[in-house]
Amino acid sequence: MIEIRHDCSLITEDDLYLFNEGSHFRLYEKMGAHPLTFDGRQEVYFSVWAPNAEQVSVLGDFNEWDGTRHPLRSRGSSGIWEGCIAGIGKGAHYKFRIRTKYVDYVVDKADPFAFCTQIPPETASIVWDLDYSWNDRDWMNKRHAFNSMHAPMAIYEVHLGSWQRVPEENHRFMTYRELAPRLADHVKRTGFTHVEFLPVMEHPFYGSWGYQVTGFFAPTSRYGAPQDFMHLIDCLHQEGIGVILDWVPSHFPNDEHGLTFFDGTHLYEHEDPRQGMHPDWNTSIFNYGRNEIRSYLISSGLYWLDKYHVDGLRMDAVASMLYLDYSRAEGEWIPNQYGGRENLEAVDFIRRFNEEAYKAHPDIQIIAEESTAWPMATKPAYVGGLGFGYKWDMGWMHDTLKYISLDPVHRKYHHNELTFRSLYTFSENFVMPLSHDEVVHGKGSLLAKMPGDDWQKFANLRLLLGYMYAQPGKKLLFMGSEFGQWREWDHNSSLDWDLLDYDRHRGLLRWMEDINRLYREEAAMHLDTEPAGFEWIDGGDADNSVISFLRKGSHPDGEVLIVCNFTPVPRLNYRVGVSVGGYWKELLNSDAKEYWGSGMGNAGGIKADSIHSHDREYSLNLLLPPLSVVFLKHTP
Repeated sequence: MIEIRHDCSLITEDDLYLFNEGSHFRLYEKMGAHPLTFDGRQEVYFSVWAPNAEQVSVLGDFNEWDGTRHPLRSRGSSGIWEGCIAGIGKGAHYKFRIRTKYVDYVVDKADPFAFCTQIPPETASIVWDLDYSWNDRDWMNKRHAFNSMHAPMAIYEVHLGSWQRVPEENHRFMTYRELAPRLADHVKRTGFTHVEFLPVMEHPFYGSWGYQVTGFFAPTSRYGAPQDFMHLIDCLHQEGIGVILDWVPSHFPNDEHGLTFFDGTHLYEHEDPRQGMHPDWNTSIFNYGRNEIRSYLISSGLYWLDKYHVDGLRMDAVASMLYLDYSRAEGEWIPNQYGGRENLEAVDFIRRFNEEAYKAHPDIQIIAEESTAWPMATKPAYVGGLGFGYKWDMGWMHDTLKYISLDPVHRKYHHNELTFRSLYTFSENFVMPLSHDEVVHGKGSLLAKMPGDDWQKFANLRLLLGYMYAQPGKKLLFMGSEFGQWREWDHNSSLDWDLLDYDRHRGLLRWMEDINRLYREEAAMHLDTEPAGFEWIDGGDADNSVISFLRKGSHPDGEVLIVCNFTPVPRLNYRVGVSVGGYWKELLNSDAKEYWGSGMGNAGGIKADSIHSHDREYSLNLLLPPLSVVFLKHTP
């Protein structure tokens, strides 16, 4: 007979106080399932928060899933139930059976704090530990420099289930350990500085891409165990590559084994559907005003930073958290206490989380996917900001993709969509995203969006990517776009790696390698958050659809001149003003033959003329290749 004892606890009175106050941010150390040794015997300590339960018990493969044999004891007004079960350990499968005190409701719930779960569609939690011998000390000691605002950040966005699969074995998923060397090699060779994983937290519906999370402390078991995911991060770190995780504290799915209606009441979510249900995704919305929910969510975010060594979190769907009327018609939402549409409790939660994250790990970055113009998103909370390090520049993404999708003959009439960003470039610390959201649901791949024949499509895409890297802001590109995936992204299949058998795709990949190298090596190219790092030369040549500007560093000799020609017409004798005479070297030209371009250019560089232009003493008489971006630098 497997015994349960109630004279054990990991939770102190101080823990209970902080949890109920909303200030316990390491709950994963106390809640859930923790293997222990007691009197030389192996046992597991279980605890769960269910304040409205009449009875809670543990059931699992160790008691034939009998919910009557191992009842937990209540810790009174805290709402926590706990107990130790002897004779079991790591690997045991379990759930909590909850009988509510208010209605005739009995439900078996997965552990909200589980470190490991069964592979979906199975839903049980698994007793696990977090023991792992890390080998990334060098990275962790130096990552403050790689995550600095002044460092280059080129992020490769990855969905683990569809980056690469194993064709010889019925196209099964690669495991975390199989992916590790392949992904590290590709990212390092292509020159990205970071990877960002679409949510790896356990999710029952694979088609949600991880954005409907049930396991806020468990990496999905589809690809392996927690230590296998740690190995993937460790491998990337050893190759000098940072790791960012998508994190979803905005909503959760309504699967019965998950958080919704957890103890027979709306414990984690709001009861009123005008606050508690998301109309777009039919998911539940966290009750950010509840103290224990703040403790739970902040503990989740810090857990991935503490235990998995991740270098940053990208908070998903921030706008849906900030606005009470998000996607709701009049009468379908409840105003705040002042009659406004702002979710004040969510704002407080976001600020507190960012404060705690940066206090615990000042060398990481927290990034907001915030699609509105909420003011001061990347300013500190003490001056009224939200406290993020960066936010996605969704406006740039929409304007630029709209512009670049136009037939070039029409672009001169939409020139402002190309230049409008300059009005707000430095109002926030921006990441410029060309993400997974832009290559699904019938939108087509980036390459497929481009107008013209195949040659023009590739030239337009090289131009788009070069223009993105030329602008101030950190960069993000979704997997497959670096080599010109033709099909839009399908989470059920691998990327089309066989396209690299063709010159045009290899040329695009080489362009990405070289543009990433230039971005990393030239200090002026990654001074992304300060107005001193950018200066227009001519942003108004709409008739020719040409723009020219400087990226500037701390030293005058570090300036990089960028000229973009958004038409398929070569511009001969195109004069651009510069402040320094002498020779200007052509650092990169997207029309070079090695990128599958036409090979037009400026013979590797050009000498400035003593001809006044654009309010500058000197000028360059350039040949601008068709659909191209050219980077030049003064060479003494």
